[in-house]
Parts: sequence; structure tokens; C-alpha cells
Amino acid sequence: MSPVQPSLSMDTLNPNVKLIEYAVRGPLVIRAGEIEKELEQDVKKPFAEVIRANNGDGQAMGQGYITFIRQVLALVTYPPLFEDPSFPDDAKERARSILKACRGSSVGSYTDSPGIEMIRRQVADYIETRDGIPADWQNVIIGAGATDAIRKFLKLLICNVDNKESGCMIPIPEFPLYSATLAEFGIHRIGYYLDESRNWGLDIAELQRAITEARKVCHPRALVIINPGNPTGQVLTRENIEEIIRFAYKEKLFLLADEVYQNNVYAPGSKFYSFKKVLTEMGEPYCHMELASFMSCSKGYMGECGLCGGYAEVINMGPEVKAMYMKSISAMVCPNVIGQACLYTIANPPQKGEPSYKSFMKEKNDVLNSLKLRAKMVADTFNSMEGFSCNIVQGAMYAFPRITLPEKAIEAAKKEGKQPDVFYTFELLENTGICVIPGSGFGQQPGTYHFRTTILPQPEKLKSMLKKFAEFHAQFIKKYS
Repeated sequence: MSPVQPSLSMDTLNPNVKLIEYAVRGPLVIRAGEIEKELEQDVKKPFAEVIRANNGDGQAMGQGYITFIRQVLALVTYPPLFEDPSFPDDAKERARSILKACRGSSVGSYTDSPGIEMIRRQVADYIETRDGIPADWQNVIIGAGATDAIRKFLKLLICNVDNKESGCMIPIPEFPLYSATLAEFGIHRIGYYLDESRNWGLDIAELQRAITEARKVCHPRALVIINPGNPTGQVLTRENIEEIIRFAYKEKLFLLADEVYQNNVYAPGSKFYSFKKVLTEMGEPYCHMELASFMSCSKGYMGECGLCGGYAEVINMGPEVKAMYMKSISAMVCPNVIGQACLYTIANPPQKGEPSYKSFMKEKNDVLNSLKLRAKMVADTFNSMEGFSCNIVQGAMYAFPRITLPEKAIEAAKKEGKQPDVFYTFELLENTGICVIPGSGFGQQPGTYHFRTTILPQPEKLKSMLKKFAEFHAQFIKKYS
């Protein structure tokens, strides 16, 4: 009998899927997983473990959970714990509120597609407290993490205009979620370079260059800003944000503000300003601009990546378009309810005078103060190494050092068919067990080489990792000089 011909083959597969690349989970990370299995099988290596400095997963790197958050989640998932006197009253009060808002008083039931109304109202209160500006709960859309909320929004841009496909401006270096999603959705990627010499600041002349070139081939519709920056760790000044808003207004762009690291600001003199706060305070005509901003429970001091809770606040969207947006969200039934419950505890943390307040604030500040220490440790160490240049880590959870590679190393990379930074990071992984992501996975100025590392390994492990890194680098330079 002749073999059955597959109905889905590489020839009939959605061509956009073939274009997707996601460096944070790419070949280097796959190899790291293989090495971990080899170590389990007692294969001899010059190291005892793989250090996964490739993504922003705090708890996977030893960060503790926040007790109050987990107490609330335990109560809503197993209500008999309400009888346990070891659970504080403020955790029980939050848990009761969540269960009361759930159908059947159970987090195992479906919710409204944009999330539970009570939680959306609480998130709006959180935003209003943060910015000192009114927030309408009906503009808050909860998703299964910020990634889900971002993807749900980006698909609104899939539309040819004047026989040109839509375009979306994204920073370079960028978080690969954006390039991967744009490729999947068939939206033209418009890259604009961040200015490394200005601590990865955003130059308006570069934005203008990018959009002018893009208009030859596509119709630019939106501008993505990541602040604090991933992978670059910068925090935009208010003045820079105002410049960006004026540019977006002039060019009629929908602003997409990825602000998931808003709690992660470390450098003296740096401060997080939300795009909503700034454009509102700028007044006419900017206060009427279309804006979607995103937040998550995965980052900050919480580190609850696996719970997948996040939101989008979408303002000044036309009512008919918003109706279509809400309709498209309804097709996904509802966001994960445990993630919604987690988001509620972050938007409604213990207040002064409540039993959990002191312990909550101590745990929160301990995490953020430790990250601040590690941010400085990483930048200082890389800047002490030959051929390295690393901007200070103002915020977020990453450093994006620039490295000068010897010509012999570049030639060796070419012989293996690899980008030089990919070659370097594979050598690092095979010799030390340290897994970082090459800069080419995020985009970089031609002729420059970088990599992204998290600052998340706990202090002692990070100190050990950086020592191994320095030793490897010295040997690498000696070998290829």
C-alpha cells in the first residue's frame, strides 16, 4: 500500500509560521536542556550544573515567592483552609472577595472573557493610585499574562491599507515576542535602533528614519516601547517619553507601552513614568491619543511567571473598534482564573495596619533590594573584563553587554556557519554551563556583538557565575588572539 500523504506538510504549512524565531527558547536553550540530561547521566563536564541566565524567570533562579500572594491563592483553590487560624485575616478577606466574584464561588469556573469585573475594577484602582489619574475599569482587559494581552492586541493590526500590509515599529534590540508575533500575523516589522551610547535611549531622528523607510513598503500603524527595557535594562526619562508621544501623535501611531518591569527600577536618579500618566499630563491634543499599556504578575517583586496573569489598559480607542476588540477576545472564552486572582493580590496588597503588611513589605523590599545589588554587580563585573562594555542596568532584569571579539574567533564562527555572538555563547555554554542569549536573537547594530543575561541568579550563585564567565573569557581571548 502507498503511504498516506499528509494533509499538512512543509509545503502546505502556514508560511508565516516558518518565519517565527524566538531566541529566548531557541537552539542555545535546547542545547542547555540536552546538557542537563547529560549531567543527570554522569557525562563528564567541566562544570556541575547549567545556569539558566537566559530568561526572566525569577523563581526558577531561586527567588522566593511572596507569602501573602500564595496564601490568597491557597485559600481560593482550597476553601477548607479558611478554617485554618494560621492564615491571616487580610488574606482571607481577599480570598473571599475573589470567590464571591466567581461563578459558583469557584475559581474552577469560567469568567467573563475580559476577566472578572471585580478584579478589573481593582486593577483600575491600582492604575489610578499609581498615576494619580482616573482609570476606567472597562478599559482594563485581563489576559493570560502580558504576552497573551499583547498578542490579542497585535492581531487587530492585521489589515492591508492602500494595498500595503500594516507595519508595527519595534525597538532593536527587542524582546523576540514582538518579531515572532509580527511574523506569525503577517505584519511588517519596522525596526528602530536604540542608542547604546546614550544608555539605550530612544533617538527621535532614528524613529523618523525608520518610519520614512518603512512607508515605502508598508503602512505604519503602531509603535512599541518597552520601558523599563528588555533586553537592555534602560529606564526612559520623562523628557524622552514626551518626545516619543509627540512623534507618535505626528505620525498617527497607536502607542503600545510594554511596562511589565515598572516595579524594577534600580539606578539612582531613574524613575518609572507610565505613558498614560505622561500623555494625560501633556494635555491637548496628546491626552486623546490611542494607547495600550501592559503589565504582568510575572516580573517585579512577584516573579509568578507560571501563573500567567497580566492586563492591558486600552484608552481612547474608538467605540466601534473597541466592540470588535472585545468580540475577538470572547473567542478565547476567558483568561486563566488563578492568574486573575494573583493579579488581584498585586493590585490590592496588604495596607498599613493589616496583619500581613509588615511581612509583605519586608519580602517585597528584600527582593527589589537584592535585584538592585545584582544589577550593579553584573554591570561592574562585565565592565572590568577586557573587550566588554556594559551600560548600567537602570531597571528590568537584564544586562546587554557589548563584546569585541578577536578576528580569529569571527573566522572560526564563519567556518561553523554561526554568527560570531552565537559562536561565543555556545562556547560559553559548553565550557561553563552558563546559558545566555546572543544579541543577534534580539537584533543589534550591524558589526556589533552582544548577549543578554539576566541578573536573576541569587547573589552567591551570580558571584560564582560571573567569576566563571571572567575565567572563560580570558581563555577565549587567549585562544583566538
